[in-house]
Amino acid sequence: MSDAFIRIEAVSKRFGSFAAVQDVTLTINKGEVFALLGGSGCGKTTLLRMLAGFEVPSAGRIVIDGQDMAGVAPWDRPIHMMFQSYALFPHMTVERNVGYGLQHEPMTAAQRRDRVAQMLDLVQLTPFAARKPHQISGGQRQRVALARALARQPKVLLLDEPLAALDKKLREATQFELMSIQERTGVTFVVVTHDQEEAMTLADRMAVMDKGRVMQVGTPSDIYEYPTSRFVASFIGAITTFDARVLRLTGDLAQVDVPALGGTCTARAVPGLVVGMAVTLALRPEKIAIARDPPGDAPGVVNVVAGEVKDLAYFGKDSLYRVALPGGALVSVHAVNARRADAGGRVADWNDRVWLTFDPAAAILLRD
Repeated sequence: MSDAFIRIEAVSKRFGSFAAVQDVTLTINKGEVFALLGGSGCGKTTLLRMLAGFEVPSAGRIVIDGQDMAGVAPWDRPIHMMFQSYALFPHMTVERNVGYGLQHEPMTAAQRRDRVAQMLDLVQLTPFAARKPHQISGGQRQRVALARALARQPKVLLLDEPLAALDKKLREATQFELMSIQERTGVTFVVVTHDQEEAMTLADRMAVMDKGRVMQVGTPSDIYEYPTSRFVASFIGAITTFDARVLRLTGDLAQVDVPALGGTCTARAVPGLVVGMAVTLALRPEKIAIARDPPGDAPGVVNVVAGEVKDLAYFGKDSLYRVALPGGALVSVHAVNARRADAGGRVADWNDRVWLTFDPAAAILLRD
């Protein structure tokens, strides 16, 4: 932790009797894209504002590049913040917006012009330098705000829901632009977002927050594939959960009784399991195979459940099946539409009897 570029140490923030942030400890590395992910009111924006210096922690401390930020004003911190609204000056050109923060920097007019030109080139807006914000698109306005934030060469850039104002297609394209710009500049990005896909696309690591606390920290793949709590498993991506009980432990596998599935299943064991323990079995829709025909004695098939298709949604590239089990539980299953629907691409239809199979390594066991 002592080598981390940003250290958030046991930080809490209270507003009267309400605890917005509770005992948060995090480390963020230099040059990393770190995402704070959570729903509304989870404390992620309050934590970002404490990094920026707009809020003072009620307890704990924040250290950036070896310097304790206690008592350091926002304008003296080695950071810049890019707001969700972009906050561009409507009467100024793109060029003047980008250069606005450099007016009081110790540099010559020529140096300021060069820096602005570099930033416009970085975000590919040089041809739009003379336009006003209302004369460019939403995605271009987002890049103007980013160029203005980077113009002062901060060590850390804080981004509060940076893509929320963009439509889905533009948001997806802009995510990759942000990643490219961050890689070229090497600036540490801390991104606040409620969008799971955005966090998983942008971030090297992420912290999932709930009710002011950090529930789990890790890479996007670690958090998606190996959630440590029912909350994180349910918050990140789609998942179906079942109550279960541990029957047997053999090496790295656990046999669990799952009443909703009508019997036992084999799953990969997690640390701390004991026989008789109540656990949660969680299954991702894309980890389950669905077929009209029973698997029989196919080698390697361990977990088999029969059911009936109750709902079907066609999304083009894939389809979502909601399969009712004999006990009444519903399981969601994603299947890729590798062929056109009129060429037999659909795996099953409404009310078809189907068989679901899943590998033990795909079954997630949660202790809470």
